[in-house]
Amino acid sequence: MFTVIGVMFGGIAIGFLLRRQRLSWIGRVITVLIWVLLFLLGVEVGGNRRIVEGLATLGGEALMIALACVLGSCVLAWGLWHWLYKRKGRSV
Repeated sequence: MFTVIGVMFGGIAIGFLLRRQRLSWIGRVITVLIWVLLFLLGVEVGGNRRIVEGLATLGGEALMIALACVLGSCVLAWGLWHWLYKRKGRSV
């Protein structure tokens, strides 16, 4: 935990010191590092037998959560839209 916080503050300090430098290449470095992290995450998940065996269950749960979120967002957006127009006296 302290290592992660120390690395973060180290990055902040280096960024503060280099704030006047033009670091146009840093975006590409960050993109490559994100791809590497995603690949290593996939390797770790693929190597874990419990996760691989439970993918069907996890997928079903993820689908249900996603559908519930979309449905809830649509219902609340519809309700807010009607409430705003009713409040202003406009017809829908």
